[in-house]
Amino acid sequence: MSFIAVPQSLSFQDPLRLASGATLHNYKLVYETYGTLNADRSNAVLVCHALNASHHVAGAYAGQPKSVGWWDNMIGPGRPVDTDRFFVICVNNIGSCFGSTGPMHLNPDSGRAYGADFPVLTVEDWVNSQARLLDRLGIGRLAAVLGGSMGGMQALSWSLQFPDRVQHAVVIASAPSLTAENIAFNEVARRAIVTDPDFHGGHFYEHGAVPRRGLRIARMIGHITYVSDDALTQKFGRRLRERLDLKYSLQDIEFEIESYLRHQGEKFSDYFDANTYLLITRALDYFDPTRAYDGHLARALAGTSARFLVISFTTDWRFSPQRSREIVKALLDNRRRVSYMEINTPHGHDAFLLDDPRYMGAVRSYFANVARELTRA
Repeated sequence: MSFIAVPQSLSFQDPLRLASGATLHNYKLVYETYGTLNADRSNAVLVCHALNASHHVAGAYAGQPKSVGWWDNMIGPGRPVDTDRFFVICVNNIGSCFGSTGPMHLNPDSGRAYGADFPVLTVEDWVNSQARLLDRLGIGRLAAVLGGSMGGMQALSWSLQFPDRVQHAVVIASAPSLTAENIAFNEVARRAIVTDPDFHGGHFYEHGAVPRRGLRIARMIGHITYVSDDALTQKFGRRLRERLDLKYSLQDIEFEIESYLRHQGEKFSDYFDANTYLLITRALDYFDPTRAYDGHLARALAGTSARFLVISFTTDWRFSPQRSREIVKALLDNRRRVSYMEINTPHGHDAFLLDDPRYMGAVRSYFANVARELTRA
């Protein structure tokens, strides 16, 4: 049974200088915490969220039984990241549509919603804002930073930007940068959004509109990349939606997989913000720690001091095991301590959210060792 989660927020007046050169001031970060911070503030674990997730990583809201957090199987009392041992924090990234300051909020300089005027963000900007929040909470050093997919990029970036503040970095189903194919998928999704007539150049709030068509297509494109061909074949195959003869129609839904994708797109367009989608996918495109090192990942990771756990999944073609192995090799080249697990699973990229016993067991064992280190310190 899930425990009760309570969202919190902190406001920041000091300008946050972004990688683009722009600054963000008078912004808010929404976050949740689970467990108890120990006396010497050494048991904090930061969880970094993925693209369409939020600060609500575990537990459920009071009176809302269907509001279980997106990684509730990973985090909580007795879970692999045990909140009886750790104080877990998850921060909603700036630019999001789930409470932290983003395009839907008022720009204090203009008095109207930011919309398309919200500054472009990077993974490094998110990490800097998270560090500011931890400063306000009085947490100087993290026992661990943990993330899957986009969250794994943030965990990796934490180890680079604040090496003295991270004891362990757990990078799951992630990559040191996006491939050209991944950037291409993101661009097609963005084009679907910005060419929707209801987008209005990103200022659709003022028109009382939502670019639903673009969001639906963007989500359909993205969702295909999160699952494997084997998983889709097993779940849907070539089954017809109505189990009847073909309609020979170019518009009607024929196959169950079509119905499923349209359903996913419809749900997504009901809760996600189009400008947020543009900001987040572009931040993913930009992430590349090797940019200042002529493409050499080992040189880029030379400044890390954390110990690492890296996990990948064999059928994840969006963030393939090869990309995780690049991280592992670069760390070993720098004589860093790193554990690596490559899990054979049919579920594709979404496997990092699922209850594979080998995966959960590996994380549980790793964090049990982290907890033992804390008791010996």
